[in-house]
Amino acid sequence: MNRRVLRVVGPLATMAVFIGLWYFMSTTGLPPEKRFLLPEPHRVITEGLLDDTSLDPILDALWLSTQVALIGLALSIALGVSCAVLMSRAEWVEWSVWPLAVGLQCVPILALTPLIGGLMGFSFKSRVVVAVMISVFPIMSNTLHGLLSVERSGHDLFTIGGANSVQRLRKLQLPAALPAMLAGFRISAGLAVIGAVVGDTFFRQGKPGIGALIDVYRTRLQGPEMMACIFLAALLGLTVFAGFGLLTRVAIGRWYESSRAD
Repeated sequence: MNRRVLRVVGPLATMAVFIGLWYFMSTTGLPPEKRFLLPEPHRVITEGLLDDTSLDPILDALWLSTQVALIGLALSIALGVSCAVLMSRAEWVEWSVWPLAVGLQCVPILALTPLIGGLMGFSFKSRVVVAVMISVFPIMSNTLHGLLSVERSGHDLFTIGGANSVQRLRKLQLPAALPAMLAGFRISAGLAVIGAVVGDTFFRQGKPGIGALIDVYRTRLQGPEMMACIFLAALLGLTVFAGFGLLTRVAIGRWYESSRAD
């Protein structure tokens, strides 16, 4: 079968199976007393997405979470790339920073939310901090890997040309590291959305984000509205991830080719 056809048929078939399983669980698979938690897809659309009374607060909450995710991602990119560049320039910086970065990545973010809330309050800034903490590590790790993976022959050529460290970084290391950096950006894009939702769930001062709204609908047993929030949160993550995928193709698609066989 043609690859273009498969790229269309494959996702459609997967979506059809997913929706079929969803209907099965909503109508038969779950015990009757739990079916309100997973309403049928058509109810999610009609009661959660097409009803202005439900949709307006959901969109307001989604916009707030989008701001948290994008600001957190931007800060993660700045912090992660800066730390990776510093670690690539001096081993003692890598020895000092890397254990801390790995340690923060290994600590469950839910264990740190009470500390973050106590130190910074329970508002917008705390949500951004959670998004940064969840999303910064892949950027730092991938960028450092890319910067340190430049072939020795490239460094030798720049040494013969008398290039200084800034020229070497700007013209050799950063271009060579770009594929790895963009891969880290794509991973962190989805993680930033997760961080925004987690932060919304725990830090509720001010306007509620999508995570807080999901919990509100859960406590009110409003299944269609809750699933609509989950669907839009997932769509937000997918959109940000796809955006960085497009950026990757635009930035390096002409000279960086996948090794996958046709």
